[in-house]
Amino acid sequence: MYHGTRSGSIEVIAGVMFSGKSEELSRRVRRALIARRNVQAFKSHLDERYGGMQRVSSHDGQSFEATPISSPTELMALVRPETEIVAIDEAQFLDVGIVDVVTTLANRGVRIILAGTDTDFRGEPFGPMAELMAVAEMVDKLRAICMVCGELACRNQRLVDGRPAPYDAPTIQVGGHEAYEARCRHCHRVPRPDADQTALL
Repeated sequence: MYHGTRSGSIEVIAGVMFSGKSEELSRRVRRALIARRNVQAFKSHLDERYGGMQRVSSHDGQSFEATPISSPTELMALVRPETEIVAIDEAQFLDVGIVDVVTTLANRGVRIILAGTDTDFRGEPFGPMAELMAVAEMVDKLRAICMVCGELACRNQRLVDGRPAPYDAPTIQVGGHEAYEARCRHCHRVPRPDADQTALL
């Protein structure tokens, strides 16, 4: 059991898909459990890949139990008074209210660890991730390997029938290797509507 004054904090594990975010979150959760900390883990209800709704699962098969949530308000209601560490996966799918929720919990002495994709398939900030990174004490930004040229990847390439998805496609589309590739800035492609292309000329 933990004794003494708890020091709250916010940690963000950000980056592109296939960069190891969920693996790093899993590693920190396992270390906390070994240290006999009281941990609660959550994930967005939108992510049903790999391990189903009750687990956080990484692309390489690691997993741990987690409670699916649909909103920051729901998360706040589920956090127990004795909880010392809150882990949240796929934070990009939550609304911006998550910033106030994790700030409140950190001010109460809870250590918050969030993992999420920081940019969407267009290369633009994804959901609340930019604000979470701004208020965090620690940010780790991970990169993958570009599937085209082999350089370090910093973008998520969404594919539709093997071709880059257009700029006006829906922002949220949960998927894995069949729908996304990690790519570098140079190899990342987001076709824009003809009107936008004309405006750039």
